[in-house]
Parts: sequence; structure tokens; C-alpha cells
Amino acid sequence: MKHIFTSWTAGFGLFCGMGLGSLPVSAAIDFDSQVKPILENTCIRCHGPEKPKGKLRLDSAAGIAKGGSSGPVLVPGDPDKSPLYTATVLPPTDDNFMPPKDKSDPLTKEQSEVLRQWIKEGGKFPEGVTLVARKVVVANLGDNAANDTEIYQKIKDSPAPATAAEMKPYKTTIPGTDVAFEMLPIPGGTFKMGSPATEAGRKPDESPQHEVTISPFWMEKCEVTWNEFELFMYPELKQANDPSRTSADAVTHPTRPYVEMSFGMGKDGFPAISMTQHAANTYCKWLSAKTGHFYRLPTEAEWEYACRAGTTTAYSFGNDAAQLPNYGWFEANSDSKYHKVGEKKPNPWGLYDMHGNVAEWTLDQYFPAGYTQVAPTGAVDPWIRSTKPYPQAVRGGSWQDDPELLRSAVRRGSSKMWKVQDPQLPKSIWYHTDAQFLGFRIVRPLKLPTLEEAGKYWTSGVEKD
Repeated sequence: MKHIFTSWTAGFGLFCGMGLGSLPVSAAIDFDSQVKPILENTCIRCHGPEKPKGKLRLDSAAGIAKGGSSGPVLVPGDPDKSPLYTATVLPPTDDNFMPPKDKSDPLTKEQSEVLRQWIKEGGKFPEGVTLVARKVVVANLGDNAANDTEIYQKIKDSPAPATAAEMKPYKTTIPGTDVAFEMLPIPGGTFKMGSPATEAGRKPDESPQHEVTISPFWMEKCEVTWNEFELFMYPELKQANDPSRTSADAVTHPTRPYVEMSFGMGKDGFPAISMTQHAANTYCKWLSAKTGHFYRLPTEAEWEYACRAGTTTAYSFGNDAAQLPNYGWFEANSDSKYHKVGEKKPNPWGLYDMHGNVAEWTLDQYFPAGYTQVAPTGAVDPWIRSTKPYPQAVRGGSWQDDPELLRSAVRRGSSKMWKVQDPQLPKSIWYHTDAQFLGFRIVRPLKLPTLEEAGKYWTSGVEKD
């Protein structure tokens, strides 16, 4: 039994926050709304079509009926003889306990009851339905769970707006320094993510268009600059009177780069580049500790929503690429290098460099096949968590790209080729030596996540990428 489920990855902790609540024993289980999210958020990454662990597939009726190399995992009508359920209610010290304690939080009683009740009712899996892996939860809150708790308590204690109507633009100086950054409120709303079939330059990974609802958040007015990021890279730059030193200093800092990271393009006022997604995520955690506000990377959906700023055209300024030089740096006007942030016109919501200058990290896994399997219409704040180190989703285009690659809907996935020149073995978890076009900006959601959720954002994806 153990070797079938050894790689059953986390996801149930995330499902706890999806509004399941208590389950009446007499309630009939709805597969789509109750069982499907558990399987897709938890099991299919390792028990799907690609190299299923233990020869067990849980993504279809046929796969579950067949079972794995250790036999059946679901006996219709008898949950006590179904490992799919029994493995989740074993003592945590049992080797067969699922999900593994080093991978995820245990299931809640309500979650286990969903599986038990579903199996008791016959464990019916709709014919013709194929499940796909969705979100993967990283259970570890960071390098130091106690430190995460300290950081989170500081965030909870900081004054914050309670409603969207109270959200205002603000400027924050990073404690102990004279470096400041600006955040702009982004109103919540619904938009069509992706591009229409009629859009010039459209790529297959931008389809199908689907309606997405986004909750209010703040987004950094400009891309994170070296002035900001080097405070994280070089902690000795902090000042002695910094009141945030204790919690922020406990956050792991990047190793020293072996090359000059601006590659001669400039640092003061220029966007920071060539960091991994892990480095960008850890910066967000460090900045949260410094400031007392919760910061993270944007999801793909949040990024596109903010970039479009209420528009439906190829760019936030319309469909005419001839106007692009007014709004962004790209191959034709960049002189083969990035430029200081905020020099071009902003989009309708006041955000600069959303088209060009440097491409920007998001939190999501990149799916080359597009949104076909991972983008249900009507999703609220979708986040496609990473299931493997590559590729991760990057947005916005850069100083070295053609105009069509700067459109609002354009997507790109990270690649191992971005570390080709890194001489280290193993490769650095902090830097992409060959991604001099890549940076990021931060967001702050209006609704403060829980401590557990905050940790999942800060450790999104595979850290050692």
C-alpha cells in the first residue's frame, strides 16, 4: 500500500479554505463540487497520465476501477476496505498515513468524511470525465516556521483597510533605509483572460478565453528595482536603527552572485533582473517582515487583469502597435538593454512598464497547451500552483522582444536554459544567469491570507529549481 501512495502530494490544506464546512452524515456527496477538488488538488499530479506512481491512475473512472500495483484502492460501498480513504485516517506515525506529514497538513475530519461518504454511496466517478492536476500545496511555511509566525503576527497587528472603498495609493519606505516603493489599488472585477481568435499575433497558449473574477489588491506601480532588491541580496546594507531586523534577518538571503548582476546595464532606478521565482518569492517574505504588510507575487490572472486595466484590446492602450514606443521598451527602441522604471506612459490604472522593459514573474505553473485544462470559466482568484520546477509563468514581454510579444495576453514559461552559464553544481536556486530580460513586481491582497496560506505563497513552486 505504501508504495502506491508514497508520492501523494499535498493539496488538502488548500481545500480546507474552499468553504467545505461541516458535512452532514446524511448528505449526498456531489462529485463535482466536493470530491473532484480533492482529487485534482492532491492526487492527480502523481497519479495522472504521466508516469503514475505505483501504476495507479486516479484521473478517470477506468483508472480508479483498475487500481494500482498493490491492488484496488476503492471498494464501492465499503470505505473501510478502500485505501483511498483509510490511508487518510491512520495515525500520523503510521508509514502509510496520507498525505505524508513531510508533504502536507493532514486532512481535516470533514475532508476525510467527504471521501468516506462518497465511497459509502458507491464511489461513482462520472464516465467520460478526466481530471487534471491543479494546485499543489507546499506545507512548509518557509525556512523557519516560528519566524513565519512572528512575521505574520506583525502583519496582523499592522493597521490596514477593511474594505475596497478604503484602498488608497501609498508609498512605503523600507525600514532602516531611504529606499521607497509605491503601491496602487487595483479594484476587484471580472474580465476575460486570454486573447480572442481575431487578435493579431495570438498564440495557442492564450486560449480559450475564459471569464475570471479577481478580488481587490494593490500592485507595485513599477517593477522592483535594484535599489529595493539589493537590500535583500546584501543584508549588511541595513541600518542599525531598523526596527524590523529581528524577523527580517531570519529570512534566508541569496548567496552572493558570481557576476555583476546588472550586466553593465545600470542599477540605480533600473529593474532588478535574473532572479529565480524562488528568489522573488523569498524577497516578498523578507519585505513582509520588514514592512508589516503581506506581499507576494501576482498570480497570472491578477497580472493580466491589472495589465489590461479594464481594456479588451491587444494592449492596454489599444490595438495599434505603432503606439507601443509611448508605453514600453522593446526590441525596436531599447538599444539592447533595459531602462529605468517609469519612463514611459502608464496603463489606465497607473501601472508602468506592463508592456516591456523586463518580463515579470507570476506565481503560476505555465501550461504550454493553454487554458484548455486549467481554466474553468467563472473561476474566482485562480492560482495554478506549480507541480514541477519548470516551466513557471512569466508575463509582460521585455526590452529584447518584438511588439506582438508585449500584448496583454502573452504568456511565457521559464526554462532550464536560463541557467546555462551558471558554473555552479548544483545550479543556483537564486539566479538565472541567462535571463537578463526577467524581473518582477509585487502585490498585496486586500484580504489578508491565513498564516498557512501566507507560507504557501512564499514557498510556491519547487524551491530548488
